[in-house]
Order: sequence, then structure tokens, then C-alpha cells
Amino acid sequence: MKDGERKKKLSPKQCEELLRVLKARFEKNMNRHKGLEWTKVKAKLEAHTEKLWSLNEMETTGGEPDVVGHDKKTGDYIFFDCSAESPKGRRSVCYDRAALESRKEHKPKNSAAEMASAMGIDLLTEEQYRALQKLGDFDTKTSSWVNTPSNIRKLGGAIFCDRRYDTVFVYHNGAESYYTARAFGGSLRV
Repeated sequence: MKDGERKKKLSPKQCEELLRVLKARFEKNMNRHKGLEWTKVKAKLEAHTEKLWSLNEMETTGGEPDVVGHDKKTGDYIFFDCSAESPKGRRSVCYDRAALESRKEHKPKNSAAEMASAMGIDLLTEEQYRALQKLGDFDTKTSSWVNTPSNIRKLGGAIFCDRRYDTVFVYHNGAESYYTARAFGGSLRV
């Protein structure tokens, strides 16, 4: 086993604690996953323990992951970050590696795309972000990078979303931009 692989595995105690947190959140927010049962979600997580590491990364960076759907074709449960505001442990990042390298000075420490990849998750798409907003009010004081279409990215831009005035807004910025109130939300299929 390589060092990188060893680090991406939780101890039994960490797994137990994470499952406890996820169960409590699942039970507190039943509106996010009507008709789904925790026992089935837990069984799927226990069968795919490698995904627990990614969920733990989502949790420790402030994402508060929760089940938001079930893909009947694949059997996958879909988790999104459900923190009220953009996750604190992922803020002040530009969009991707190319954007990070394009900055001449005052570079952020990381990029949204690289962080998501390292965590084993995907950036939310605009469609997923809008679906999340139907489950509650998120990003009312912050904003989140979302997966940017390649035609926009090729021109140097990236898109982000937030919720203001009870409306979801989609905006653009130079991909190299970063702000203390902007992070990214992620998704994970288990």
C-alpha cells in the first residue's frame, strides 16, 4: 500500500464517529431525502468505506455533507455539502490550477478544482447547486464556485453562484479571482 493510499483510510473509530454525525444530520434534515432510509444509506457506506474518507474530508472542511438523492439506476446515494454558507475550510481559493499559475502575485494557497479532486469529490454543477437551493437557503452571505463549462473556462472565466433576495444568482469572474467569502460545494456518489 502506498503512503497516499494509507492516508485515505479512516480508522474504525473515525468511521464510527463520522457515521454517527451523518446519521444525526440525516435524521435532522429528512426534507432533503424524503423516502430514504438511514439503514440502507449506512449499509452502502459500510460496503464502500473508501468513500467515508471523502465524506470525512467534506465534514472536516466545514461542508456538512448530507444525502440529497438516490439514483435508482445505479443504486448510488448522492451527497452534497449542505453547510448554510460556503465551507470555511475551503475559502479563498481560485477556480483551478491554470488560474492559480496565472496569478503573478498574491496567489491563493489552492484552487477549488484541485481541492475537490484531492478530496475525491466533484464540484457542484450549476444544476446541482440549484437543486440544493430547493432544499433550503444556502450561501446567503457567501458564494461558491461551480463546475464551469469548458467554453467559458477556455476564455479565462469561471462561474459561481449564491443566494440573495430569495433568488439563486449565477455570476462570472476571472478564474484566478479569489475571495474570503467564496469556496465551493461538492458532491459525492456512494
